[in-house]
Amino acid sequence: MGVRKRSAAVVDLTGSDEEVTRPEKVARSSQSVHYSPPPSPSSSQLSFGREIAGQSFESLHVDYNDDDGNEIIQSTQARAFDSDSYEQYGKALSKVVGLRFYSGYANNGERVILKREPNNPYDNNAIQAINVEGQKIGHVPRQMAAKLAPLVDSGDIIIEGVLAGPRGEFDIALDLHMFGPSEIVNKERVKGLLRSQGLDLSILLRKEQDATRQHAVDLKHILKAKKPDRNVDTQWANGALPTGNGTKEIDLDVFVQTADKFNPRDCSEVAEKYGAQEDQLEALPKAEQPKGIATKLLPFQLQGLAWLIDHENPMLPDFGSTDVVQLWKSTSKKRYTNIATNFSLEDEDPELIRGGILADDMGLGKTLQIISLIIADKLKYGGKVGPTLIVAPVSVMSNWSTQIEKHVRKSQNLRVYTYHGSARKNMKSDDLEYYDVVITTYGTLSVEYMPKGSKVPLTYPTKEGLYSVHWRRIVLDEGHIIRNPNTKNALAVCAVRVDAKWVLSGTPIINSLKDLYSLVKFLGLSGGLARHDIFNSVLIRPIKEGHANAQLLLQALMATICLRRRKDMSFINLKLPTLTEYIHQVELSPSEQKKYNALQDEAKGVLQIYTDANSTGNGQKAQQTYRHLLEILLRLRQVCNHWKMCEERVLNLMAMLEKDGTVNLSPENVKALQAMLQLSIESREECPVCMDDLHEPIITHCGHIFGKSCIQRVIETQHKCPMCRSVLEDESKLVPPALETGDDVASSSVVDPAELETSAKTEALLSLVSATLEKKPDTKIVIFSQWCRYLDIISPRLVQSGHKLVRIDGSMPAQARDRSLHDFDNDPNTKIMLASLGVCAVGLNLVVADTVIMCDSWWAPAIEDQAVDRVHRLGQKRKCTVWRLVVKDSVEGRTLDIQSEKRKLMTMAMREGENTKRGKRGRGTIGDIRRLLD
Repeated sequence: MGVRKRSAAVVDLTGSDEEVTRPEKVARSSQSVHYSPPPSPSSSQLSFGREIAGQSFESLHVDYNDDDGNEIIQSTQARAFDSDSYEQYGKALSKVVGLRFYSGYANNGERVILKREPNNPYDNNAIQAINVEGQKIGHVPRQMAAKLAPLVDSGDIIIEGVLAGPRGEFDIALDLHMFGPSEIVNKERVKGLLRSQGLDLSILLRKEQDATRQHAVDLKHILKAKKPDRNVDTQWANGALPTGNGTKEIDLDVFVQTADKFNPRDCSEVAEKYGAQEDQLEALPKAEQPKGIATKLLPFQLQGLAWLIDHENPMLPDFGSTDVVQLWKSTSKKRYTNIATNFSLEDEDPELIRGGILADDMGLGKTLQIISLIIADKLKYGGKVGPTLIVAPVSVMSNWSTQIEKHVRKSQNLRVYTYHGSARKNMKSDDLEYYDVVITTYGTLSVEYMPKGSKVPLTYPTKEGLYSVHWRRIVLDEGHIIRNPNTKNALAVCAVRVDAKWVLSGTPIINSLKDLYSLVKFLGLSGGLARHDIFNSVLIRPIKEGHANAQLLLQALMATICLRRRKDMSFINLKLPTLTEYIHQVELSPSEQKKYNALQDEAKGVLQIYTDANSTGNGQKAQQTYRHLLEILLRLRQVCNHWKMCEERVLNLMAMLEKDGTVNLSPENVKALQAMLQLSIESREECPVCMDDLHEPIITHCGHIFGKSCIQRVIETQHKCPMCRSVLEDESKLVPPALETGDDVASSSVVDPAELETSAKTEALLSLVSATLEKKPDTKIVIFSQWCRYLDIISPRLVQSGHKLVRIDGSMPAQARDRSLHDFDNDPNTKIMLASLGVCAVGLNLVVADTVIMCDSWWAPAIEDQAVDRVHRLGQKRKCTVWRLVVKDSVEGRTLDIQSEKRKLMTMAMREGENTKRGKRGRGTIGDIRRLLD
């Protein structure tokens, strides 16, 4: 067994088993607690900074777009970030050679990073083996490296390694894992390349055989499935309402009696084999009520405060203890081993992070607990602590100053400054350190990290601004905003000099474990998991494949860095009124059903074409067909709401692209390309370059959609589309959206209800609203849809029916949104709010309402849950009801099943429920689409 030393590491120059070395110094950051008394404010500071008391949010000048922080910054980790889309092809028994020339610690069973070294003067195929701290252990033997290097350089495969035996004097056994693309478009080609090099493919071939057998079983099941009898009049049997120009009066009790009770968050029972998690949370120790907090903290909030204080002052486990702290355990008096990567340290203590993730449900007081932490810390050290930096979305920034003023005693009042607007650049470190709390936005921080027009960050620390200060702590409100580690927002928060780091998010995992990785990287967890290649190989890929050990490791990780309590836990006792959720099934009219069936048959046909193209390796055909498939699927969902949303089609454009590859940017073609782009925006697609949500979406003249900054960088370096290799001379071949908004595009004209035919779901919605207000006249209703165009359709119908309403969507300026909120809160006659799901899921308090109607659903459930929590939260005094309008026997019902699977990822991570292996119908979007159409 090798011993990890602190002497200089060395670099291979030959790539042979007996290697020549040269010295290399390995630097390591250190953490220090920064305590300094706040200085008096300078005159320059006082001229620009204002105390929060009495300061209105609207008075702050915004001179940039906060969305700039979502820009993707080119990184050496860019390819690794996409590596979870690869699957294992095979494994080779190899070794790491030349150990005696390197000081990097090598432990049996340890995850190691296999890194190309193309500039090695003795072997341009050299592949280094380095440990999780970046220290070199040795190299892969020359013969094996010669086979792997070209495939690694081309991006066709990814290689990972696990040390597989005791360390010898010269070498150590290595299990070398090879991963290739999971999409069938490239799979056959890469399989052929590995075969030509004599490399192992046994794991992939075995999975393909299993998948073939499962497909045959699925097909047999589908063919035997009984189709619903469309001739039977079941419209009234499930509470659906007849369509027509009028709305039939119906009692709310009829809706309740005929609807299905639905609790989307209760996906499964608490897993006994993982322990009684709720009992453990209930038994957590409590902190004392901070003297500076005027509001009496609830028992679970005092427990949260104790957890926050403890995690700002972590202690390593003693030798002989069974405790594991931040995944480190003591394996001997002089050694600590990381249970995730098996990396060990001898004669040295591992670095522990200060901070973590507070992931309590919406409405449990995450803000109050952090304010209490700031006060408790200040009192403990007699006020001699550094300032706390709060980073928040613009929409919730003012909430922090309001909450501080509300909860903190005047005698212990915190000095608060809102750092946002043109005055911010004049603030020096002494000016900022005068304050206890500085509140800023992600956009402000990202602009200071990398000013507009710059390609590289500034040199830190800076002479002024946020990066001139060493902060006591940083708090990321709605921390899932940084879920892509390559965005400017994520890089900006990671660059802040700080002692303790906190993430506040009720949804730290929205879609996948990629979301969690960025938070782990921000926190700086030691032992290897802060590297994406290690995080991916240890957690992301094994979790996708259903490995039990990876699931347990995920739970151990979350237990050490994350605290999450749910509103429905018995010991929380918020005394919130009950929340009841119903699914109201809607029967389409015969004409709507005809349109739906035609689209569904077309979608199944296109899916078969896509499958055939993949199986034959016709990548271009598969890509074109996939775009068509998404378009039809979107129309299927929209026809469930209203057939009027499905009139415009882009099939002629698709035919031109299939024939010629590109189109001339004539006005007609530009309009069609914009329609196609809108499909991707509405479908919540990812940018194929960075694999994150589309940022500044844009479409090429060859019909491919990217984030603007990503395709701009590609054009600068390649001048070719990365999807089809069509020539992109410059940015003139890029087409922006018809309207540049972050939301679905609303209609520019008012819809005349007299000219608009109705739909089954619209009639059901109108009847449900009328029945609710008839039975409960004092109720207020929030109606959510992800499509502004559907809000355009239902708005005049609701007004025509005599209902006074307001609306909030992404195309509205902040002042108009504020007016809508004010009227909804204060006008007793304004009973309805129409709300865009994407805009209203974050940062709003809607407890004035007690009824939520979800007009439509999509795959990621976290946003819907947050939207509901805007109504059912602390401060709500009335029983709440959620209605989900779902068209019977349609993609909408199967969408709820997919949502359930995504919720299981969160419950599994937090030990809130049992996990089941994912079905074998396919992973990712295509797998979900296949299930929707079955």
